[in-house]
Amino acid sequence: MASLQGSVPTISAIRSSFSYSSSSSLTGVSFVRLPEYDRRSSGHRRIHRKMASIAMVQQTVPGGASAIYAKEMERLSAKESLLLAFKDTGGFEALVTGKTTDLQRIEVNERITGLERLNPTPRPTTSPFLEGRWNFEWFGSRSPAFSAATIIFERFPSTLAKLSKMDLHLKDGKAKVTAHLKLLNSIESKFVLSTNVSIEGPLRMKEQFVEGILESPSVVEETIPEQLKGAYSQSLTTIQQLPIPVKDAVASGLRVPLGGTFQRLFMISYLDEEILITRDTAGIPEALTRLDSPSSSG
Repeated sequence: MASLQGSVPTISAIRSSFSYSSSSSLTGVSFVRLPEYDRRSSGHRRIHRKMASIAMVQQTVPGGASAIYAKEMERLSAKESLLLAFKDTGGFEALVTGKTTDLQRIEVNERITGLERLNPTPRPTTSPFLEGRWNFEWFGSRSPAFSAATIIFERFPSTLAKLSKMDLHLKDGKAKVTAHLKLLNSIESKFVLSTNVSIEGPLRMKEQFVEGILESPSVVEETIPEQLKGAYSQSLTTIQQLPIPVKDAVASGLRVPLGGTFQRLFMISYLDEEILITRDTAGIPEALTRLDSPSSSG
């Protein structure tokens, strides 16, 4: 559509929302929880392996129910494998700075392909799971995330700027990709790319780029080096003396109208409550993990 730092979402062995027509025939099965993951209060997630993956069948169950259970366990295992692969690559920072190796990239792509074939959502473009806030974990060279990252690094040397995370907010046919930027470890800013998204089919969607905004930076005064504090105070005084219209223009950030002249088609190849995977027309995948619950998206 944060630095990963080992972040992955919570996975339960079998969700309470897991419903199949034959679910009543699973009464003879008891489950011991899969590895569980905690969410940090900041909205990012850190992996904590708490238990080994075990499922114990206490008595014989019908073949159909057993097959359903086995497929769900396979899907959960594939999810965990992909999330751990994201962590092993070095996270978001390694991805945007080009530090991922060919071996790491092919391993992530293998795990993405393995999870896609287990997609539990047959019509993802109309699924309620799609809307909400998502965190970019993996993206290709033609995605809005890559475009935002490119714009930032073309304007700021990598020694001065750090792209800490990127997220997507999708709601009511509109999407915003937000790149979080930090300069000199003291100045924080955001680049927001707004798009319109329309449904083209059960799997396919079209995205039109509308506007890019480089928001006015905010300064974390506690982190300003001593040798720069004098210059910062002078700059702050100068800004306060500007005419109100100029200050308002500065506060609203730098806007780059795109007028819908740029667009792309993409398909959703996997969607559940926690993971979203899309592919562009060249087949390049991007993968996101949820930052909120589907019910709280707004």
